[in-house]
Amino acid sequence: MNQLLIEVEKYVSSLLKKKLSNLFIYHNLGHTQRVVKYTKELIENVHVNESDTENLLIAAWFHDTGYINEFNGHEEESVVIASEFLKTKNISSERIAEISKIILATKMSYEPKNLLEQIIRDADCAHFGDKSFIELSELLRHEQKQAYGKSYSDSEWIQENITFLIKEHQFYTDYAINTWQNGKDRNLAFLLKEINKIKLQYEKNTVKKEELALKNKRAKLPERGIETMFRVTLRNHITLSGIADTKANILLSVNAIIVSLVLSNLIPKLDNPSNKYLIYPTVIFTLFTVTAMILSVLATRPKVTSGKFTKDDIKNKKVNLLFFGNFHKMKLDEFEWAFNELMNDRDYLYNSMTKDLYFLGLVLNRKYKILRITYTIFIIGIVTSVIAFYVAFQHSGYSI
Repeated sequence: MNQLLIEVEKYVSSLLKKKLSNLFIYHNLGHTQRVVKYTKELIENVHVNESDTENLLIAAWFHDTGYINEFNGHEEESVVIASEFLKTKNISSERIAEISKIILATKMSYEPKNLLEQIIRDADCAHFGDKSFIELSELLRHEQKQAYGKSYSDSEWIQENITFLIKEHQFYTDYAINTWQNGKDRNLAFLLKEINKIKLQYEKNTVKKEELALKNKRAKLPERGIETMFRVTLRNHITLSGIADTKANILLSVNAIIVSLVLSNLIPKLDNPSNKYLIYPTVIFTLFTVTAMILSVLATRPKVTSGKFTKDDIKNKKVNLLFFGNFHKMKLDEFEWAFNELMNDRDYLYNSMTKDLYFLGLVLNRKYKILRITYTIFIIGIVTSVIAFYVAFQHSGYSI
């Protein structure tokens, strides 16, 4: 630990011990030390440079010092206290501003804008995933009563915690989500069980909704919402693919008619030496038309795939069973086994649907890119051909 952090720790510890009111039995030195400990844990597991590490730890030490002067809006007061101390240590105003932003990120309902703010918020709420959460929650409940005069019954306080954990709190860093989210879910499940014991039947029905919300939160996204999203998006992609095929067929048909007309009307006339002036315009016209036809075919030309997969592919979740091109050569029993594996693995299922959507998007991109080129060539061909015929007629001595 460098000298500045040692001095910060001594200063804040002394400040909270001497000046913080005894009413604050939760937001005290013990809480600050826990936040510093969790901040260090996050720093060790998240890529943070040395300068940002020091700023984070300084902010963690100072983030609740404002309680010595102000109950409400203590974060701003904490910034004032931190700034005054850091100025005595000749810390630049720019760095003080950075530390102040980190402290202000601990405000209730604040949405972090960068990694440092995510870390301080996760550290400040890390106890939600700890075994001591219930005990610390009771300290906060008594502090609310002593310092603010807010009294809660057992059921009201449990409901307050449930609502906050489900609707207002979330972990931001990957480390916090992977390390503390399960503990938070366990604490939340415990609260849900407790409220079932003390509420009336009407309140029990409310708890069931909260439990359902918890299950949905663990799943990260509502099942029905996911299914609707995939269904609508896939339908839109398929519709767009159909539109692209229709456009390609129209271009193909139009150009086929044009080629037929050229073959039946223009080319027979080229045998006559007097119609020699028509050769170049006819070649240009035909060339552009045939090119447009070829591109129209390429836009709708299907891609052939192997149609086979192995058991290792299924176990490693490498094959997308939702696309026929990956299984059309497999035996029925092998496909049934693989599909059952897919249906029993939610992550694999959604992963396959995501891949299906992604590759549909790639196909659409290819189709529309080729169609755009085809339409451009078609337009250029028509204009160029008209000009060529006009010039040819002018040079031939015929008037138009």
